[in-house]
Amino acid sequence: MEAFHRIWKKWRNLLVYGFILGMLIISLRLLRWKYMIADQSLEIFIGIVALFFMGLGVWIAMQLVKTKSKDSANTESVPDQELLSIDEIALKKLQLTKREKEVLGLIVKGYSNLEIAEALHLSVSTIKTHVSNLYSKLDVKRRGQAIDKARKLRIVK
Repeated sequence: MEAFHRIWKKWRNLLVYGFILGMLIISLRLLRWKYMIADQSLEIFIGIVALFFMGLGVWIAMQLVKTKSKDSANTESVPDQELLSIDEIALKKLQLTKREKEVLGLIVKGYSNLEIAEALHLSVSTIKTHVSNLYSKLDVKRRGQAIDKARKLRIVK
């Protein structure tokens, strides 16, 4: 039994010294961390602010993508009557095709060529051809002029 107590005293002392050394190492690491934060506080603050604004930007972008996809889903099956308020006399003079009327209606709504192509399930080059034909038939050179002239002729809302 005495042998056991002798061995236990050695091991107990070893465990106590080991525990004290472990606590000392942990406290030194914490102090080092504390001083590191004090020395690098501006950089850490800037990093936290940057992460916040990056997250905010990602959230805003996701909200815009949801809105845009809902808008494009709503315009895929839009009838001609909703897009155009047709003045038959002006249309006969211009000789616009059905597809050109659809493209003009989407141009008036502010769609880009890519968005028009997606809504009508056509290629972008086909849309560019239709837009070019519209410009020549309306005798204009730009999108804004085409919209103004179409409104003056009362072939769009």
